[in-house]
Amino acid sequence: MAQLSLYIDDETLKKVEKAAKNQNISVSKWITSRIKNSFKTSWDENFFSLFGSIKDESFKRPDQIESKYDAKREIL
Repeated sequence: MAQLSLYIDDETLKKVEKAAKNQNISVSKWITSRIKNSFKTSWDENFFSLFGSIKDESFKRPDQIESKYDAKREIL
């Protein structure tokens, strides 16, 4: 496994150490998980099953305005 040197200010290091301690993992594992999460490009597995899951009459699509009120767009 490759190793990486990282220069970080003391205040940020304290926050990282605290976060890792709160999750009961090493600083290295905490940083690795954060880096891996930053590369995720897909939706969570159950994201699309949420559609229609709210049963509340006050939760509805707002009225749509007519397209004539849209801002003029630059022709490319």
